[in-house]
Amino acid sequence: MAAVAAFEIYFAITSHKVWPWFAALFILTFLGLYLHATLRGKFVVWAEVLEKLKLRGDERILDMGCGRGAVLLLAAQHLTTGLAVGVDLWRSVDQSGNSAEATRRNAALEGVADRVELHTGDMTALPFADSSFDVVLSSLAIHNIRGNAGRAKAVSEAVRVLRPGGRLLIADVRGTRRHELHLREIGMNEVARRRLGQFGWGGAAALTPLVTATKPV
Repeated sequence: MAAVAAFEIYFAITSHKVWPWFAALFILTFLGLYLHATLRGKFVVWAEVLEKLKLRGDERILDMGCGRGAVLLLAAQHLTTGLAVGVDLWRSVDQSGNSAEATRRNAALEGVADRVELHTGDMTALPFADSSFDVVLSSLAIHNIRGNAGRAKAVSEAVRVLRPGGRLLIADVRGTRRHELHLREIGMNEVARRRLGQFGWGGAAALTPLVTATKPV
């Protein structure tokens, strides 16, 4: 995007036209929002969401499609005797530099390595027993699964491993309306869909839809 913006500026200077300046401004604005959302915004809005969960500290939390650990490690910071578990297929096509080793390094840097556990697994067939977690969350991951049926299976798996009374949070760039309907159909309580946070400091990341639900006791 920066290269395209640079080309537009070069073209504006050499052609003496005005419209390439507007094109460059639009691209640079979009790039700035993207970088803010990636480097700061998503951390701000997820920190707010996790704070509102009012965790005791002894919970077991699962992050589906945890990637390099952006949300997983934020969750781990709210735990004392609990455990934050991340599961991923570690595909670089989904996220650059995606690997279990990178996530372990990040956990060590954040000082939460003792509260983090990583697994290799498919979100549509989670390698965990029924009712294993107090909180299950997923951030910008389920859309990587092909087909509506596969994504619905991942949501059902999240419900399966969630303990009665446990809470589910799914943030994604698309498919969240389907997730909301599916959760209602399978009998989840307090199903809601909203934006992840206020635009403010969260930037574009705050506009990502978030679906929440509670498993019946």
